[in-house]
Amino acid sequence: MNLQHFVTQRSPEWSRLQELIGTAGGKPERLSAAELWDLGHAYRAVVADLAVARQRFPGDPVTARLESLAVQGRQLVYESERRRHVFRAFLTRRYWQIVASRPAPLAIAASLLVVPAVMAAVWALNDPASAVALVPGEFREVLDPGPAGTDQGLGLADQTAFSSFLITHNIQVAIVAFALGSFFCIGTVWILVQNGVLLGAIAGLLIGSGNGAFFVELVAGHGFIELTGVVVAAAAGLRMGWALVDPGLRRRRDAFTDEAKLGVLVLLGTMPWFVVA
Repeated sequence: MNLQHFVTQRSPEWSRLQELIGTAGGKPERLSAAELWDLGHAYRAVVADLAVARQRFPGDPVTARLESLAVQGRQLVYESERRRHVFRAFLTRRYWQIVASRPAPLAIAASLLVVPAVMAAVWALNDPASAVALVPGEFREVLDPGPAGTDQGLGLADQTAFSSFLITHNIQVAIVAFALGSFFCIGTVWILVQNGVLLGAIAGLLIGSGNGAFFVELVAGHGFIELTGVVVAAAAGLRMGWALVDPGLRRRRDAFTDEAKLGVLVLLGTMPWFVVA
């Protein structure tokens, strides 16, 4: 069989597979029952032809074309469902197993955030003149109590801006808290304490100025999810940093690499929480 005869005889199957790949657009559910049948037949034909082409025409462009078709066809026939299954299994099972595998870093991360927050809130209630310096300037106007029966000075624009600030800030904190764990946990500890103090100061000042109801509504609406996400990401950072401090029976580099890989998975699994919030 020469190349010209091979191409002439087999190209209809190749063209059919290319057509079906284009129609599906990466989603086999877009194809009809008859098209799915054709897809399986055309894919098997292309794979068989690829084996022949690699043996008889290894340097010809037709072999490269068949390799590309085979890869695209395989992704459509096999990979789409497997990837959805793997992603679903990660979000519903694997992610939670990793997070729960070591409760101690979770408890430590939560304490490093909550304890400074409570202490800062008490401080802000007793010394608001000093605590107000921690609040970003554009939000200090919300600390002034408004007339009775009003929204305490918080207009729609203020509420939207303040909420957006907290969401964006918490996402950044989660990422940084994880990343700074690589500095022997020191960076993660600092980020948690710093943000706990900031959160507590804002809470204390809002409560003290008569805007406590707004703060409670804000935290109840989505703050709990976000703060939990921060704690989970920070716990992954602590695990990564502690692997450098105490690698156990593993080499320090191997321990750090193992925890970093798990930590990245935790961080990726935590990001959707902020979208939900």
